Amino acid sequence: MRRRITAFLLVITILLFAGCKGPEVKEVTPTTKNEVCTIGLSFDSFVIERWTRDRDVFVSTANELGAEVNVQSAGGDVATQISHIKLFIERGVDAIVIITADANALSDIVKEASDKGIPVICYDRLVMNAGADLYISFDNESVGRQMAEAICANVEDGGNIVEIMGPESDYNVPQVMNGFDAVCEEHGMNITLKYNCDNWKPELAYDFVNEHFDEIAGADAIMCGNDALAGETIHALAERGYAGRIFVTGQDGDLEACQRLVEGTQLVTVYKPVEKLARLAAECAVKLASGESLGQTELFFDGGQDIPYIAIEPSAVTIENLDSIIIDSGFHLREEVYMNAG
Repeated sequence: MRRRITAFLLVITILLFAGCKGPEVKEVTPTTKNEVCTIGLSFDSFVIERWTRDRDVFVSTANELGAEVNVQSAGGDVATQISHIKLFIERGVDAIVIITADANALSDIVKEASDKGIPVICYDRLVMNAGADLYISFDNESVGRQMAEAICANVEDGGNIVEIMGPESDYNVPQVMNGFDAVCEEHGMNITLKYNCDNWKPELAYDFVNEHFDEIAGADAIMCGNDALAGETIHALAERGYAGRIFVTGQDGDLEACQRLVEGTQLVTVYKPVEKLARLAAECAVKLASGESLGQTELFFDGGQDIPYIAIEPSAVTIENLDSIIIDSGFHLREEVYMNAG
């Protein structure tokens, strides 16, 4: 009888201290370092405002699920990001989550992680030809379509549009542009200028507007790849008295973009519920680290093979629905959004 009781207590102890290896991840309370799931979270950089929000929600969610997260930022440098991921592999983390600096340059290091049995998630941006375990992002073509639809609702067919986008190395950029250009083509819009800002540097948008102002002054709208680029574009327009005279789009729902909606200098920002994305990504990372299945997902072709894919739908935000989408959801506070309102 004593042996049976001892065996029973041993089983209970193993179940209680299995950490992230058990199926009930949310109930785990690890007690030692060896029992904790470790997740490597590699950011391209924190140039884009939203990334700090993504980071904080991801880390807090993972912690709630009994995991520890090692966060690294590469400062926009591909070689640095590769070295961070190599370090994750050497330390034997249980999963790696990557916001890639380059859609193609990280393929080999992702494959190296996979060869070591470490699952990899491409967060927001896809690593091409890598066979990652999951690509989780927003519907980027929908982002582009919603930007274009906002422009086409305010500009007559056949209008002139300038495109100021992020780097071509970010696979989200061509996805967004596919959606944007498709809608513009339906309305006979003329794309008069195109420019890609390296590493999403906002100051490059400012310089581009100033260097090409004579052509840009004749545009009806400027499609900016995100709100940071839109901010510097509008800054350059404002210095010449053109802010609010040319429609400008962006994405991410940044606070300053929402303030510009109120001021009338930005037409639309495509809001992406990053808290939802970050929470779901953290849950998926812990599942993969625990050897659990993600369940039913869509598939996305990464250039070499189909990989699991989860897409979250974004929402176009204008002055008309700013309160209901941004403020009522708690994404930004009313007093902050309207702080510059007359």
